This record gives sequence, C-alpha cells and structure tokens, in this order.
Amino acid sequence: MDLTHRPRRLRQDRVRGLVSETSLEPADLIAPVFVDATTDERVPIESMPGHERVPIDEAVARVEDVLETGVEAVMLFGIPESKDPEGSRAWAEDGVIQEALRRITAETDAYVITDVCLCEYTDHGHCGPLEEELRGDVDVDSGEDAPACEPTLTVDNDATLEALERIVTSHARAGADMVAPSGMMDGMVGTIREALDSAGFEHVPIMSYAAKYESAFYGPFRDAADGAPSFGNRRHYQMDPANSREAMREVRLDAEQGADVMMVKPALPYLDIVSAVRREFDHPVAAYNVSGEYAMLHAAAEKGWLDLEEVALESLLSIKRAGADLILTYFAEDVARRLPAGQ
Repeated sequence: MDLTHRPRRLRQDRVRGLVSETSLEPADLIAPVFVDATTDERVPIESMPGHERVPIDEAVARVEDVLETGVEAVMLFGIPESKDPEGSRAWAEDGVIQEALRRITAETDAYVITDVCLCEYTDHGHCGPLEEELRGDVDVDSGEDAPACEPTLTVDNDATLEALERIVTSHARAGADMVAPSGMMDGMVGTIREALDSAGFEHVPIMSYAAKYESAFYGPFRDAADGAPSFGNRRHYQMDPANSREAMREVRLDAEQGADVMMVKPALPYLDIVSAVRREFDHPVAAYNVSGEYAMLHAAAEKGWLDLEEVALESLLSIKRAGADLILTYFAEDVARRLPAGQ
C-alpha cells in the first residue's frame, strides 16, 4: 500500500488552522434589526428564538448590543404605525426607519443598511401598489383572443419604482450608509441609482437583492416584520426556485444598472447560485441566511437533535466557502461572540 499521500498530516490541531481555506470574521456578518413603531416595549418573535422587535426608543440600544459582539453592520427593517394600499409610510420623513436611522447614526458607529421594500408598509402585504392583470387565452383554431379571464391582481412595477425613489432618498437624508432594494422589480436598481445621484447622494451604495427566490424559507420573517401577503403569493415577481440561468440574467441587469453589491436570497438552498455569481461577477457578493434557515436549526436543537452552536457556524462557513463576501444572518451575534476563540 502506497501511503505517500497522507492528507491527515494537515488535519492535526497545530497545523489545521494554518491551512484552513475559509475564514469567517465578525466583519463578514450583517445583523438584521427590527424596529416597531407600534410598540413601547420589546416584543419577542416567537418563530425566531432570540430575536425581537424593538420600539424606536430602543433602536440605539439594540444596535449597541450588536456592536459589542464585533459585528459592524446592521440591516434595518421597519414595522410602521399604519398601513395603506400604497405603503406611503415607507417614505414618510417621520417614518419608523427614518426616525431610527437618525438616532442610530447620531449615537453609534454602526454601518447602517436599510431594507428598501413596501411589503411591511402596504395593507395587502405585497411589495408595491397593485394593478389588475388582465389575461386572455388565444383560441388555437381561429388565432383570435378568447374572452378575457377573470382579472387578477399583481404589483404595478412602474408605480413601485416611483415609490422606491421616494423611499431611498428619504433613507439617505436620514443617514443610511447603504440601501438594499428587495422587491425584485424590473429596473429598480437603475431607478434608485438615478434618484440617489439626482438628490446628491452619489456616495450611497446599493446592495441589490439581485437573485431573490419565491421561497418557503421566508415564513418566520413574515411574522417578524408583519409583511405576509393578505392574498396570493409572490410568484409573479420573485424568482422560480427551479431557475439558475435566470439568476445570472437578473444579476447582470443589476450590475449594468449600477448595483454595488449583489445579494442572493435565500442562502443555504441556493449555494450553487452564490457560487455562480462569485465566478461570473467581480462585485462583492452577499447572501441572506434567512429566517427559515435560522428557525429550522433552532427547532432541531430544541429537540436535542443538533448542536446549535456548531451547526450555525458550519452553515455560515458553507455560505462563505461558496463565495459570499457578506452574510446577512440572524446568527450574526451568537456566532460573532465565538469567532475570536474559535477561528
């Protein structure tokens, strides 16, 4: 037996770290923070153990908690005091994110990214104002249009772009360091870049949710942000989980329109997409380790089936190994506390 090649030589404790191919640092992580304008106290999120909605008055304290772990960046999500069909509280100067931004940027050194979407702000829970979508079938024999089907509702893409212009400029005025549009609207990056530049915010980068899939892994987040659709689903604007080539087209369009960072969402079920984006583009790549990925590990750990600390770290390492430069994750604080000693 030829044992010239013994890979185990480099797995011994004293050398293992020296030859480790992938490292994870607190600075790689972004922590989501939920700010709720409807409450005066912290509200635990039942489906996301360890996380809570915080009132505006405690937004600074919540971000300071994050910074103490070594994580330097947060992503703000807002729950407004009221909702309407257009989601107008999303761009209000006294809106929940705008108020939280002014306080956080004035009192902390956090790098603050804002989620830019309308689902938390519309009373129907979709990612923009709605319009009727009339669809008719074609009679194959005659080639003429058959009678129209019943109208269905869909998000009005171009009206949503107008709303996004208002949202990002209001966020930039309030102090956002970066904006992150997540609605998967056609042309959203170009519209946002033009709006920011025209308002004098050329320095504010865009992290686009460039490949966002219509995923069942978002369930707990919709409880956390009170953004579940009141009817239907988001199949008509979020991507089909079966498609990978389409993701490259979406990312390429966002790159052409001026996106600075490309995000893939979710992360773990789409590591092939993360890896492909890393190979094809020279932009920084972000991945969103979403609420369902977080919740399922907690549920298994509560059953005693998995070691939560170990599987959380292994999950984030796999996302980094696939090519993500940045990871938005609900594990950010817990994992960051372990990294100085564990990595």
